Amino acid sequence: MGYRQEKIKPYGDGEKAAQVEQMFDNIAPTYDKLNHRLSWDIDKRWRRKAIRQLAPFAPKTMLDIATGTGDFAILAAHMLQPDRIVGADISEGMMEIGRQKVKAAGLDQTVVFEKEDCTRLSYPDASFDAVTAAFGIRNFADLDQGLREMGRVLREGGHLSIVELTSPVSFPMKQLFHIYAHTILPVYGRLVSRDQSAYSYLTRTIEAFPQGEQMVEILRGAGFREASFRRLTFGICTMYFATK
Repeated sequence: MGYRQEKIKPYGDGEKAAQVEQMFDNIAPTYDKLNHRLSWDIDKRWRRKAIRQLAPFAPKTMLDIATGTGDFAILAAHMLQPDRIVGADISEGMMEIGRQKVKAAGLDQTVVFEKEDCTRLSYPDASFDAVTAAFGIRNFADLDQGLREMGRVLREGGHLSIVELTSPVSFPMKQLFHIYAHTILPVYGRLVSRDQSAYSYLTRTIEAFPQGEQMVEILRGAGFREASFRRLTFGICTMYFATK
């Protein structure tokens, strides 16, 4: 099944995965600053909530999909103290910044970064106790395949925790977010990142991406036996939790 966001590309014609890799390499130096400023630092709170979903299960091996600069992996290492976290991403530019942050945090022995196509992961079946993804699955060229891969590498009974940007569904936040996403977000993002397309692409994928009940059904269709969601901050972000 195809989804609208799969057809949205940062730079027009060409393969989506290659364009997403190029885009994140381009904006890597300013990504963290923009991410925190544009969300007023609320993104840090969202990550904490997503990690707390996993705390009762004490995962020892974790895979952080679309890890970017490693914020989620680093926070999970501090909060959950697993034996090992692999941060997987298509962008070497983003992960290089993540490696610097991991080294500064003294987490070299816990968090490692590996370049991966998240729709064709290189890991064996049932390799991880938990899989996480923060603000990344919107960029998959094939969402269903990406979720199936996340399930494949997850052990039986393991858990998936996702946090993703979404469009609010209720008045007045729905209208306010639309204005913000089409004015401040792309303009400020373009000024700081120097990328003409990246933050317009962000807005378009947020609006196109399936969310809430639809996303729960997609997770079940990908092989997860239990799935639930919770909207955060008036629906600007949605948190998902699923069990294999």
